[in-house]
Amino acid sequence: MTQNSKIEVLQLMREMGMVPLFYHSDISVAKQVLQACYDGGARLLEFTARGDFAIDVFAELSAYAKENLDGMILGVGSITDAAAASLYMQMGARFVVTPSLREDIVKICNRRRVLCAPGCGSLTEINRAEELGCDVVKLFPASVYGPKFIKAVKGPQPWTCIMPTGGVQTDKESLKSWIDAGSYCVGLGSQLIDSHSVNSGDYKGIEEKVAQTLKTIRELK
Repeated sequence: MTQNSKIEVLQLMREMGMVPLFYHSDISVAKQVLQACYDGGARLLEFTARGDFAIDVFAELSAYAKENLDGMILGVGSITDAAAASLYMQMGARFVVTPSLREDIVKICNRRRVLCAPGCGSLTEINRAEELGCDVVKLFPASVYGPKFIKAVKGPQPWTCIMPTGGVQTDKESLKSWIDAGSYCVGLGSQLIDSHSVNSGDYKGIEEKVAQTLKTIRELK
């Protein structure tokens, strides 16, 4: 994995139309899921850093991707402070996603020219994020706001790029509603990489679901 610019990450988000989200404390499981996503056609994955020693898992995952998965870009999510963002960027994170708008995180990402997608829940927050240099904002939890929120924002601000996360489903109807509303891409966690498949080791099933979801998104765009 080479050093990816913000523009490259943005382009890939747009081309894929989705960003898989995943975390597991067992590095062997995390590698298998990452491999399944890659084999299914995904070239982005957001590692949701929520557990103890998550940085250690990410470091190994990043090294694995660099060695074995050509073109795979790893980012990190659920970041709540600038120090954590800095650590993950040093370990290879090429984009940073936050649950809320934190200016200290945005600034430290900008210093390293790494894409930061902060969580925003109002037009005021979106405007501030764009003023700080954010190219994409996350809408979370998307299920609370719905596609109509994005459509309403895109009216006066057609340039705004929004990634809804949390509640987006993988079926055609759900994906169509978000895409038609003007989503830049969608974030998919447990709806894409479900716990049953992970716990049972059904990595082939994960691969197939990733491939099918990417296919559906391509057909809808």
